[in-house]
Amino acid sequence: MSKFPSLRRPAAVGPAAARPVGAPALTAASRDYTYDGTFEGLLTVLFTVYDWRAAPNSIQPEATAQTGLFAQPAHRATDETQAARVWDGLLRTMTEEARARLYHVFLSEDAERELLIFRYVDLALRTAADIAENYTDATVRRVQRLAQQMFREKHRMEAFVRFEKTGDGLFHATIEPDYDVLPLIAPHFTKRYADQRWLIYDRRRRYGLYYDLTRTDIVQFEETGAPARATDVAATVLDEREPLFQVLWQAYFDHVNIPERRNLKLHRRHMPLRYWKYLSEKQPRAQPFQPIQNKRPPTPGPRC
Repeated sequence: MSKFPSLRRPAAVGPAAARPVGAPALTAASRDYTYDGTFEGLLTVLFTVYDWRAAPNSIQPEATAQTGLFAQPAHRATDETQAARVWDGLLRTMTEEARARLYHVFLSEDAERELLIFRYVDLALRTAADIAENYTDATVRRVQRLAQQMFREKHRMEAFVRFEKTGDGLFHATIEPDYDVLPLIAPHFTKRYADQRWLIYDRRRRYGLYYDLTRTDIVQFEETGAPARATDVAATVLDEREPLFQVLWQAYFDHVNIPERRNLKLHRRHMPLRYWKYLSEKQPRAQPFQPIQNKRPPTPGPRC
């Protein structure tokens, strides 16, 4: 996992203070840049922009870059030393919370995320005051909005992940979030499920988080076939008790439901439809719901 972004919740910060202004003038001809698609690669590009003093026309992942007929983009190979210098140096012009926000923007996969991050960094370097709450600036507003969307998606994934147990004791879950939130939810699941092996797989991005009781790593593999249901693991590898666990989980939700207080509009706002295919309680019932027959009228006592 990336060693640069801080995935911990940053400490509260005090009032904005004056900060050093230290950005060199970008006097050279502007350039198109490409990188390997990693956050460290983007930080390397930012280092190059100020080293060459050449502002970016575009910053694109090399695998999907669109090039012009007459100008070839400058590809920058990831340099971890340069990336670390940029990441550490950002704290001279912004708070740790604002710096983490830039990482969240990168994970948002927004079409303009690279230039948006550059514009935010450049604005912070050229402004003496903290820009984090300068919402009159369009770049700051956009960064804040994307960071809020990432926080909501992270919170939903932490609430909506449903594990299935395999025969060898591995707990497996499949998700398909709107944004790339796996790096953000890793600390939550590592802490909460520290006593069991688990794998959370992002089907859209084809990589996952694997915890082996000692550490959490990123794993990547190709899908070999479509299962019968989006969340299914092959039946031959599931724990023999897994179908019973799912029936019990569904029965629990059925019995705590209060039909008289049903509010589908509110329910779908807090639990959007796009997540339902990964939730055990939203799957067709293997057994029909039967109310618990434990509400009997009191037996009349003997008359005096």
